[in-house]
Amino acid sequence: MVEVPETLPARMYLLAYDLRKQRMTARGAQLGYVLRAAALTELFLDGRLEERRGRPAPGTPGDDPYGLLARIAASRPRSWQYWVRKDARPIVRAVRDELERGGWIRVRGRRVLGLFPADEVTVKDPRVVKQLWGGASSALRGRPVAHVNSYDAAAVALAAAGELKSVLPGPDRRRHRRRIAELTARSGPAAPAVRKVIRAQRAVAASAGS
Repeated sequence: MVEVPETLPARMYLLAYDLRKQRMTARGAQLGYVLRAAALTELFLDGRLEERRGRPAPGTPGDDPYGLLARIAASRPRSWQYWVRKDARPIVRAVRDELERGGWIRVRGRRVLGLFPADEVTVKDPRVVKQLWGGASSALRGRPVAHVNSYDAAAVALAAAGELKSVLPGPDRRRHRRRIAELTARSGPAAPAVRKVIRAQRAVAASAGS
């Protein structure tokens, strides 16, 4: 079995990579929302974060790799959607740097149209992405939900909520809607928050466009 990153945000970053096209299929705010939700979900699953009156609150003390627990503890009670949106872009860079330091990816600078600087991400070992995709696929189609690995269940929930086409194209999200709902229920409140954030953003964009 191929070794995969331990953290859920790192796994979701790699799952957003399209092996066939050899590029990230999600970026910017969309990817940031998924990664923030992944960080919140990891804390929730490990008991370091709890839900009180529909909002996140510190739970059992423990590691706080992205500083989320400290910020939540220092803040007045806020919604899950707030914490999904908050600092969504910086976490993309933080997780990418984490993966680059760990030797999972290679990042090279390039220029779009010869003018605009951009970073090109390459996964060093495609088997890692295949292993992660296999776990998500098995969670979606395999054993009873109660027996699914918690991170694989969360990967499906987050990919569906964040519309990561590299994991769950639109037809698959519709076909497996009930199973996705069951996996989401196992994974905590952060994944539904991603869906709400994205829908709210679209509503604002549609209103501005009209």
